[in-house]
Amino acid sequence: MNANPTRVNHRSLTDILAEMKNEFQEFMQTRIELLRVELKEKARLIKAALPLAAVGLLFLTVAFILFSLALVGLVVVAFERSPYRWFFAFLIVSFLWALFGGIAALVVQQQVRAKGVVPRKTIHVLNNDKAWLQREAKNIL
Repeated sequence: MNANPTRVNHRSLTDILAEMKNEFQEFMQTRIELLRVELKEKARLIKAALPLAAVGLLFLTVAFILFSLALVGLVVVAFERSPYRWFFAFLIVSFLWALFGGIAALVVQQQVRAKGVVPRKTIHVLNNDKAWLQREAKNIL
């Protein structure tokens, strides 16, 4: 059989460290690939949605301008006798849009803070890996 059976069961420290190094490299490559795939997926979604978003934004801008002019026309009627009726109408509509825009900006800010823009899956996996490595290190020592 084997001339030195104790050599099979007891590997040298160099062999163990080399194996640990190889496993750690594979481990890190897997995690980096996970991050890369997740970021590519998000970039692909953004690239696909960008042209459609631009067209949608153009139409919404035109609709917003026309709606604003119609609203100004309604407000002008309220100041029928004033020589500044157009000024007041544009001022009132501008303040209205500024109010709505400020509220929308606050809502977006809260959503971004709540959801974040970091790759959550990858960070979750890395945190689990960190905990596992710490447990394994304690078991070895």
